[in-house]
Amino acid sequence: MHLDSRLPKTLIDLHIHVGGAVAPHILFSIAHEQGFKLPVKNYWEFVDLITAKESTVKNLEDYLKIMHQWTEKIQSSPSAIERSVYEIICKEYRSSHVEQIELRFNPMKRNLGGERDLDHIIHAAIRGMDRAVLEYGVKACLIFCLAREFDHDINKIILDKAIKYAHRGVLGIDLAGPESHNLELSLKDVPRYEKLFARAREAGLKTTLHTGETKHTGSAGVKAALKHLKPDRIGHGIHAAYDKEALSMLADAGVVLEICPTSNLFTGAVKNLGELGEILNTFKASKIPFTINTDGPYLLNTDMARETLLLLDAGVLTEQEVATCFEVSKEASFIR
Repeated sequence: MHLDSRLPKTLIDLHIHVGGAVAPHILFSIAHEQGFKLPVKNYWEFVDLITAKESTVKNLEDYLKIMHQWTEKIQSSPSAIERSVYEIICKEYRSSHVEQIELRFNPMKRNLGGERDLDHIIHAAIRGMDRAVLEYGVKACLIFCLAREFDHDINKIILDKAIKYAHRGVLGIDLAGPESHNLELSLKDVPRYEKLFARAREAGLKTTLHTGETKHTGSAGVKAALKHLKPDRIGHGIHAAYDKEALSMLADAGVVLEICPTSNLFTGAVKNLGELGEILNTFKASKIPFTINTDGPYLLNTDMARETLLLLDAGVLTEQEVATCFEVSKEASFIR
């Protein structure tokens, strides 16, 4: 496959969720293989069920609901997660020449509330990754997501597993899930992850987290995360562009932002490409490094080539700026 000549030869995806990245026909096959009872009559209705559309996804909560209700459940077995991880890495290479990829998922959301053994789920994900790497010659790693909706003990178990399997390619942790609609509660919530992130760093893991993704929490979550969690990267973080203090803190810390254009458009984090362009211009002016990522390519009907061309065609970034983004991705990657 020949990609558009404006694209760099090597693409890297640092922010892609297993729950939003498996092709519908693969998920459909997995669901039937496991006897999963679907609420639809045929394949095309299934595609509509697991794909974000403007008529059904109005915000971040709507977007996450698709993963939590359907895709994560369908992926909840060792065989399902193994095939999912394998298929994602292979497909991203075939469709967009993504030669370096960091897949993130929450293993606790793949064990059916404890019905499945967590170590079997993790081993299976690693097997899928290893097979894809062997066949396609790409670089890949896994990032385990802690969840804001989980209590501390559950998140501690996820961190324990990430540390246990660091030698097998689990190279980092993430903190995911919507921040509280109550800003005060969101900010009070951040320090409870401080010891977990510190322990992850001490164990040699890299760290990232989702924040600054919604307008109701704005830049406050970014500032709290920088103060208490000291992450290597931040997923989204786009609303820091409207806060001079947050911009200064990001620049001083050298934290890299994982920008996901189509995702931010669908969830209403930005109203249009014009606003996204203004935000990225602010980051460039403040010398804050950022990367281009897919977030959930099949859920959003995109891939890395389309994400990049979207920005080029709209004049949001130049070819040189796109090349710089992927240089930043390579430098900021948890894979060494």
